[in-house]
Amino acid sequence: MEFPSPLIPGRLIRRWNRFLSEATLDTGETVRAHCPNPGAMLGLKDPGLRVWLEYNNDPKRKLRYGWRLVEFDNGHWAGIDTGVPNRVVGEALRAGAIPELAMYATVRAEVKYSTNSRVDFLLTEPGLPDAYVEVKNVHLLRQGTLAEFPDCVTTRGAKHLGDLSDMVAQGHRAVMLYLVQRTDCTHLTMAGDLDPGYASAFLRARDAGVEMLCYDTAIDVAGVTLCHALPIT
Repeated sequence: MEFPSPLIPGRLIRRWNRFLSEATLDTGETVRAHCPNPGAMLGLKDPGLRVWLEYNNDPKRKLRYGWRLVEFDNGHWAGIDTGVPNRVVGEALRAGAIPELAMYATVRAEVKYSTNSRVDFLLTEPGLPDAYVEVKNVHLLRQGTLAEFPDCVTTRGAKHLGDLSDMVAQGHRAVMLYLVQRTDCTHLTMAGDLDPGYASAFLRARDAGVEMLCYDTAIDVAGVTLCHALPIT
């Protein structure tokens, strides 16, 4: 996934709330930017962090800038836009770049299923069980190279695990794919201290036959690309 326009560097001043941030561009200009992330963003919202913003001239948008990336002093990157993972995974699915799912030729996004839900992707192929794929954005890192999910309580995320379990019970494949939007992680675990309900739902879903996949990403100012499979511990 490539960013549609060149990103602009700056330093974060503050994240005002879930959807609003402020930064100083390298030019010295102070701007407000949309923060496309409703999560806690632990470790990604500290004042002074190197950030990269995307400019837009859409008259329908109140803010001219959107926050996209954090660049750490050690050279690693993190993507903060929670809308990016679905775009990255969608491109990878259609290119057959996810080996576990490469046998499916038809990829449909945002298909209604279960109870008042839409699955991120429904994969179909004659002779194969349908595959229901949910995608979750991961960017929490608190120790070493261990990515964690979630970074705050997500009842919606737990519901998705239950919905996927229902699909397995009906004879379909169901996949929860965690996309790590960081370049400094080597494995993933559930953050049970931040959301014990989700951690329990994860175990129930895995025991019910939901397939758990994790991939990391290659990130730079040009874009975000699905990269390597990571183990889930």
